[in-house]
Amino acid sequence: MTGEWMGFVAATLTTVSFVPQAMKIIRSKQTQGISLWMYLTFTIGIAFWLAYGLVLMSWPMIIANVVTLLLSLTILSLKLRYG
Repeated sequence: MTGEWMGFVAATLTTVSFVPQAMKIIRSKQTQGISLWMYLTFTIGIAFWLAYGLVLMSWPMIIANVVTLLLSLTILSLKLRYG
């Protein structure tokens, strides 16, 4: 298995693991149990990981972080809207 394939496997597993929680929050719009500062920090961190992946032209990092950033921004916006 090449390093690129290991990156794709890692990116897929970590992104997919985030989806069920994101979908639960998106459906229920219940965000009281999550920290605004944690999600703000997390979202900024994901944006930097995406930028780093773009600098390296690492497709596993780019794809995973685009998906995770979109989910994270959605949750962050729901947190800001519904508290």
